This record gives sequence, C-alpha cells and structure tokens, in this order.
Amino acid sequence: MTVTTTTDGTTIIGESILISGSLNGDEDLTVRGRVEGTLTLTKTLSVEPTGIVKAEVQVKNCVIAGVVVGNVTATESVEITNEGRMVGDIAAPRVIIVDGASFRGRIDMGEVNVEGARSSDRAVQAPARPALRPNIARPAPRAIEAKKEEKAAPAAPKFPVPPAPVAMGAVKHKVIVKRK
Repeated sequence: MTVTTTTDGTTIIGESILISGSLNGDEDLTVRGRVEGTLTLTKTLSVEPTGIVKAEVQVKNCVIAGVVVGNVTATESVEITNEGRMVGDIAAPRVIIVDGASFRGRIDMGEVNVEGARSSDRAVQAPARPALRPNIARPAPRAIEAKKEEKAAPAAPKFPVPPAPVAMGAVKHKVIVKRK
C-alpha cells in the first residue's frame, strides 16, 4: 500500500511507507506505516496498530492505537486506545487514556477552571507536579504507646516494656532480664 487519500479527505500512509522529515497538512492523516521528524496538522492524526510515529506532533486531535515516541500537542484532545503505546509528553485540554494503554511521560492539560473559587470567571493554573503524599499529622509513637497502655488492663507487667524506637537511627534501650 502507498500514500492514498480517501473520499472523505483522509490521507493514509501505508504499512510499507517511511516518511522522514517535516510533514504539514490541513486534512486528517492516518498512519499505518512510519513517520519520523515533525508532524503538524490542523485536523486529526490517527495512528493505527501497525503505525509508528517518532516525531514532535502538533495537531487538533490525536488517536493513538499504534506507537508514538515524542511529544504530542493537541488543541482539542489526545486519546490512547487499549492497543496504543506512547512515550513522551502530552499537552492538550482533554486527554483520554483507555484501560490497557501504555503511557510514559507527563500530561499538561493547561488551565483548569476551579468551581467554588471566589471569582468563577477566573481560571487557575494547575500545579506542575502535585504532591504524591498528603501531609497527614500523625501522633508520635510514644503517644500511641501511652494510649495503648491506658486501654490495657490495669495490672502491671512483670517485666518493664522498652519504649518503641521513635525513628530510624533512634537509640535502642538495653533490657536485662534476670531469671531466678
């Protein structure tokens, strides 16, 4: 198969075709072969399961069912199907990654309108990297031990119980047990 154009205006790059360099266009493009370099479209890029795109991509919409290596910037949306694999960053207002898809990179969805803000017409820039773990106030280990002792039976133990270490590298207490 070669490069063909369908009746609806979609250009198809066949499985045996390799395009290397800069590719620009004002119509939909379906890649079944290979494209390397830069790819700029005003419409939709579809990468089929046999397609491989190693390029910096700027499009309106992108549907990935094959392989894309490189950054994708879309003005509307990027979708990675369950057969799709992508390595690179995505910048688009709408990103869809279907269960089973493979993706490694970062996603930037631009400005996000936050509801409940004081001025609802103001857009707030999303943080570049959200915190992975929230800061949760946790009681100190000694406080936990004290609560456990309060709940325990009032009978005193025969042997003293050493306190739990506070953190890694804390000083451990030496306990000597005498037997009769």
